[in-house]
This record gives sequence, structure tokens and C-alpha cells, in this order.
Amino acid sequence: MLTTYPYQALTASDFERLLARNTDPSNAIQQSVIAIMDEVKANGDTALRDYTEKFDGVRLENLTLTADEIGALASSIGRDQQRALEIAFANIHRFHETQLRKERSVETMPGVKCWREPRPIEKVGLYIPGGSAVLPSTLLMLGVPARIAGCKEIVVCSPPQANGSINGYVAYCLHLLQINTVYLVGGAQAVAAMAYGTASVPRVDKIFGPGNQYVTKAKSLVQSLSHVSIDMPAGPSEVLIIADGTANPQYIAADLLAQAEHGADSQAVLVCTDQRIIDEVQLALDTQIIALPRKDVAAKAIAKSYAIQCNTLDEAIAFSNRYAPEHLIIQTDDWEPLLRKISNAGSVFVGHLTPESVGDYASGTNHTLPTSGFARSYSGVSVDSFLKKITFQHITPEGLRNIGPTVEILAELEGLQAHKNAVSVRMDRERL
Repeated sequence: MLTTYPYQALTASDFERLLARNTDPSNAIQQSVIAIMDEVKANGDTALRDYTEKFDGVRLENLTLTADEIGALASSIGRDQQRALEIAFANIHRFHETQLRKERSVETMPGVKCWREPRPIEKVGLYIPGGSAVLPSTLLMLGVPARIAGCKEIVVCSPPQANGSINGYVAYCLHLLQINTVYLVGGAQAVAAMAYGTASVPRVDKIFGPGNQYVTKAKSLVQSLSHVSIDMPAGPSEVLIIADGTANPQYIAADLLAQAEHGADSQAVLVCTDQRIIDEVQLALDTQIIALPRKDVAAKAIAKSYAIQCNTLDEAIAFSNRYAPEHLIIQTDDWEPLLRKISNAGSVFVGHLTPESVGDYASGTNHTLPTSGFARSYSGVSVDSFLKKITFQHITPEGLRNIGPTVEILAELEGLQAHKNAVSVRMDRERL
């Protein structure tokens, strides 16, 4: 059952409470993660094996799977499943390959030419969750843009299943991506392994991938503790649905539950202008949740979720922009005028027939997106996430003559004489 709040009655403290998610007020998660990271840094593979036994219930001697082992697992899945993964791979590749564009050079003034060129990040680490739900789709969402960008080394970490291996679906995605090794490590310890490096797991330059609050906290810490960058804070998943009287309550309930089944810490929010729709969604939730294999997980997430009853769609958009959802679904007949008003969202799904599930799997857009309000300042993963943009410039004699005096004046007013001299000595030598 979703608790319903009237938008007009919300106080400042109500907004603060409703917009907050996945907080760690006691710093318990951070303290646990720091301890794990310190242990991995100090003891490497030994720590990884111990934590894998503790958290995943498997004692591993070998933390990697070879190309032959991956190939055998990949061939074990059915042709229908292979074909579905192939279609998803193709659509994701088709969407992302358009992002690799060459920029033109700019002559900012005669003889002064500036331009940018992309370079792939050489070593990237991809974290693929594998706890209560294994996510081969995440491997495609991260591996495809990494391949398009041209990253030289792609390190994949994913926690082992009870049999000490990965499932065939993840293996088939590795096959499609031509990645021949996977490291059987999960959680905060996997992030630490990729940040510091161990005898088995290579150190990387940037870490990608969603995860639970422990993984998210580890990613945020490695930036300051190991000088390894991350894609974004991407923690427990969330959806916000904007709806009016034209919406279908069954569709809304299905979308809310699709998010809720990710995990008990997921959040599903409905912002609706019609109380009748909210009431019918409540009934649909009760009916649909019964048939879900993960109904216990979904029920816990729904219990912490809520509905906001608004008077207008402008109020709904205003709340959504403050919430800054990872996924935003707009279920209205007339959705196009609303799009320009959206300022904060990870990925947007518009119209009654566009469930968030299509973006999770196969439409082509990326499902690795900012959560917990970080959509105010972060974008989702793209090819750009795997690139560095290096600027270049070239000055001709004419250019130095044109720009030199300006640089001399600016350097002098800042009291940086050597900066001025670097220009002046050239102008004197070239008699400019």
C-alpha cells in the first residue's frame, strides 16, 4: 500500500523526508566499507577469498574464469535467450555508436587554432551486480560503450553464484563483447580490488556499474582514497511516475512493481493529478504483486514508497524535478508539452506504451543512471563516459602577433612575469 500525500499540504520538512533516500545517518555503511577496502588493500586476494566466502557463501581458490570456461557457459543457454541478448546488444550498439563524433577545430582568432580529440580511458572496471538478481543486461550497457570508445583493457567483476561460477547469460554477454576473463568478486571488495589491484584483479583507471549501498559507498570513497574515478553514484534503483486521468492504473502498478522487485531498498513513487487513478493503482498493486516470484522483496520496497496527489501536471513536474529520479515515466495522453519542463532525470519514458523495462534491456539507451538525486548533476553512462577529451592548440606567427600582447597584459596584471616572458621571448625572437 502506497501512503498518499497531498502536494499542497507538504511542508519543507515533508519535502526533505520524501526526497531523501538511502541515507546512512550513523555512518555504519561507510565504516564497514572502509574496513573492507583497507583489508583488500593490505591482503589482496586473500581478503577477496575471505569476503567471498563470508558474503557469497563460496570458497574460491581461483578468482577468475578463463575464455574456455566462459565459452562453455555461454553455449549452455537456449537459442531464444541468445537471440534476445543479441537483439539487445545490437540495439544498444546502434544507439551508442552515434555518440562517437569528431569535433571540428576552431580558429578563435587569425592564426590561433584550437580543437579537441577523444582518447579512450585505457583500463576500465565494470561491476556487474549478482546478488539477489543477476543482471547480464548491465554487462551489455557498460561493455558496449566501452568497446565503442576503444578502451584497451576491460576488467569485469561479478560475484559468484552458489556453484562458484557465473550464469550462462552473463557468459554469453562476455562472448558478444569479446571479453575473455571475468573476476569472481562482488560487493565493496570488488570495487576495492579494481581500485588498488591485487595479484588476480588488475587495477583500473575508472570504475563503472550500479550496486547496493555498500558498492555505491565504496565507489564514492575510491575517488579520494585511490585516485580512481567513477562513472557516477549509482545505488539502489528508483522510478517516479507522473500520471493524470488518462493513465492506465494497471500499467502504473506494473511499472511500480518492476522497480520494486529490484530490491527492498528500491523506491517507486507515483505523482498523479487524479485521486481515482491513485486508488485504482492501489488495488492493482495488491492484485499484481501476488503473482510475482520476488513478491516479498517488492512488498518491502512498496511499503517504503508513496504517492503524491497533485492538482496539476505542473505541480507533478515541479515535484519530479526536486526528486530528480533515476527513471521518470510520463503516463499522459498529451506528454510532449511536458518534456521541455523536465530538468532533472536520468532517463525518461513517455507515453502509455513505454515501460521502463524497455530501457532496462533492449531499446538502446543506457540503464546505468544516477540515483538518489544525483540526476541533478550527473548524466547516465554513454560512450563519453569511457573517453577523455584532450584539447590541442597551434599558434602561427600571425597568431602569436595577434594574441601575444593580450597574454602579456593578462600575465602582468596577475604578477606572473615568467608567463609573460614565455610570450615575449618568442615575439622578440620572431620580430613580431
